[in-house]
Amino acid sequence: MSKSLAIPFAIFVVIVCFASAGPAGAQIDSRENVDEIIDGFENEAPADTKDDLQELLQGFEEDTAVKPEPSTEEDEILQGFDDQQEETFAETRSAPEADQPSSWSLDGEFVFTTTYNFSPDATSPWRGFTMLRPELELTLKNRFSDNWQGQISVRGFYDLIYVLRGREAYTPQVLDEYETELELEDTFIQGRITDRLDTKIGRQIVVWGTLDNLRVTDVLNPLDLRLPGLTDIDDLRLPVTMVKFDYYFGNWGLGVMAIPEVRFSKLPVFGSDFYPFPQPRPPEGDPEEGFQDMQAAAALTGFFSGWDIGFYWANIYNDQSYAKLVSPGPPEQFVRNHPRINMLGTAANLAFGNWLWKAEAAWFSGLQFTNTPGVEYSRLDLAAGVEYSGFSEATVSLEAVNRHIFDYSSLLELPPDETDENEFQWALRIAKDFIHDTLTLTLLASTFGIKADDGAFTRFDGQYDVTDALSVRGGVVFYQSGDKGRLKDVGANDRLFLAIKYSF
Repeated sequence: MSKSLAIPFAIFVVIVCFASAGPAGAQIDSRENVDEIIDGFENEAPADTKDDLQELLQGFEEDTAVKPEPSTEEDEILQGFDDQQEETFAETRSAPEADQPSSWSLDGEFVFTTTYNFSPDATSPWRGFTMLRPELELTLKNRFSDNWQGQISVRGFYDLIYVLRGREAYTPQVLDEYETELELEDTFIQGRITDRLDTKIGRQIVVWGTLDNLRVTDVLNPLDLRLPGLTDIDDLRLPVTMVKFDYYFGNWGLGVMAIPEVRFSKLPVFGSDFYPFPQPRPPEGDPEEGFQDMQAAAALTGFFSGWDIGFYWANIYNDQSYAKLVSPGPPEQFVRNHPRINMLGTAANLAFGNWLWKAEAAWFSGLQFTNTPGVEYSRLDLAAGVEYSGFSEATVSLEAVNRHIFDYSSLLELPPDETDENEFQWALRIAKDFIHDTLTLTLLASTFGIKADDGAFTRFDGQYDVTDALSVRGGVVFYQSGDKGRLKDVGANDRLFLAIKYSF
């Protein structure tokens, strides 16, 4: 077994315990009880006392009697209980709280992260401490009215390790990407236009699909992949500017998006410990941003009792680029282009007891590669997953996906494409809570290739909530080098990490 897959899964299996659940109740009809009491008194009381008794009980009967036709106010209350019996998609959507005055608020979090590479095969400057990064995120929010609100979020960091170890030891690309950063994060205005129509305009994250650790239909937001394996996908998504409208009817919701901002994933750069090539990538040949190259997407999602389903379509620029020759030279000059592609997909969840079954499928057309210029390919991604939550305070999930390229050419196996006709990936995740949910231990193993021949990583981490505002997260990540792909030659990057976060 490879070293990345040999991390002690048994540690988690031993600490997992079974859970159980609890009771129910009943109601009493007070009117029937009162009638019985009255009947008893009427039968036993002397005739000359019945009139007095009826006078005493008259007010009580009026208070407890069930009125044949409830008032308008009662209708509204009972209608609310009826709605809860069959909850609709429109009722579950998030909405601004009513009757709250306009107000400004400033939230934020400060995170200090450090990593230590302990692999004996690591080379300078990627041995020992490789990150000492303070990071600050500030979010300014305002509620304009009962139905409209907005926020501005900014995040920045400065990594001290490059000054402490000497900036001359790193390439300019590494210093540009890893030393400092200032980003506009989730910044938008959102509100309710009608009872059924909402809108959200600005930089935002839209998550599609049902899988938690792998991506198939989740194509709208790029990822920060500069340090793979350290965090989950939820923390890697990058917001994108879009105009989004959501229309709700019954258990269904229809979302339509126009996406003027063209943004791609952040990848390891030349000179970093996760960059697999001996020379820099060609410069980016991004398409022009704006409404003339507008990307578009739509989603139809339904939520029902015990299951849900979604249908997705997107016409976007592919996150994966290919090298295009722009000058025969000498020397030859290339740029990285991102072809316009179409995606048509579906995803579903089915809950059955303690089991949650997941499935996704997506068809991509318009894919292009470096080794076959001018040729477009189609690909079918099929994925399935299962999650079990029957243990006490613990969940176990397994997800797998296969990506098949149609009309495959053997030229795609060669560098720089290094793409197989079928690419397989799977991920196993085990998580358990301790100490009244203040401590969470997580084990995540993710592999590329059925036997991890395209690389793998295994992460074991724990997060402890010291207070509501202060948390500490730390762990270890083991990497296994692959023959190709983004985990090529990463076997010497095993590291410890620690992150201290204070929210305010």
